[in-house]
Amino acid sequence: MSLLKTLKHTEEEENEHINKHNRHDLVSLKQVPTYQREDVNEREMKVYVMVHQKSPHVLCVTQRLRNTELIDPSFQWHGPKGKVISENSSTHITTTGSLVFQDFEESMTGAYTCFLEYKPTVEEAVKNVQLKFIVYAYREPRFYYQFTARYHSAPCNSIYNVSFENKLLQILSKLVHDIKCEVSLQKSECHHVKMQKAGFQNELFFKFADTEKEPKPCDDNTCDYSKRLSKAKSLIERFFSQQVEVLGRRASPLPQIYYIEDTLQMVWINRCFPGYGISAAKHPKCPECCVICSPGSYNPSDGTHCLHCNSSLLFGAKACL
Repeated sequence: MSLLKTLKHTEEEENEHINKHNRHDLVSLKQVPTYQREDVNEREMKVYVMVHQKSPHVLCVTQRLRNTELIDPSFQWHGPKGKVISENSSTHITTTGSLVFQDFEESMTGAYTCFLEYKPTVEEAVKNVQLKFIVYAYREPRFYYQFTARYHSAPCNSIYNVSFENKLLQILSKLVHDIKCEVSLQKSECHHVKMQKAGFQNELFFKFADTEKEPKPCDDNTCDYSKRLSKAKSLIERFFSQQVEVLGRRASPLPQIYYIEDTLQMVWINRCFPGYGISAAKHPKCPECCVICSPGSYNPSDGTHCLHCNSSLLFGAKACL
């Protein structure tokens, strides 16, 4: 009987030991590091890259983590075409996880996500951060000068007005030819104008555009687009100023067609390539850039704004179908 009690007591102790061991294992399981997600309250960040240029480094780290020590960090990028491969000739992922575009193409525009995994300390659980970006292609605006001028003219139905119009356009075009610019006539109108404290006179109203010619390879400073247009502007202003000087020295009666002093007006006008537009409201970090049109918009010509279009589903749309 004593032996049975001893065996029973031993069995109870063993069961109690097993239960304690199981409870200890359960506690241990709860303490095993788990894969956690760190919430990042950052919206999709906008990045702007000029077409055919190298991009700045797109950082795969939050502002808070930028100056923090990260244990065993790993980075992975996904773009519009799937996983971004570092060995690709057009993209490069640095050792610190930054994404760099080597020769940015319009087709690379779109949503990019970086997945960052790291440990804050050796003992802590692995954390995961997702950073989302929208990468936009952009181009510099291709501005031009629009200028208007008025001339005293022959009667509006006179053939001399047409002849003068052609001659004036030839002179202006030749004036800017050597700096690889061109002048085009946008509008020509003849009006019968009542003068202040005087009678009527006929006037020609001209509207011209001063633009660059098709860009060609060159090695000198004439390649600078803005400098060439500024030079063309100066030449045109000088041309009209000289007409006033010549008329002022003229002793004989004025010719039938002549420039009316102080009527030259020149205006700088921006323009974007089709599929691009300027919007300081949508792109405050690139307010004067011609940024590729987002889905839901398009630009069919060389205007400066992307127009609304519900059926446009791609970046850089040039038509609303």
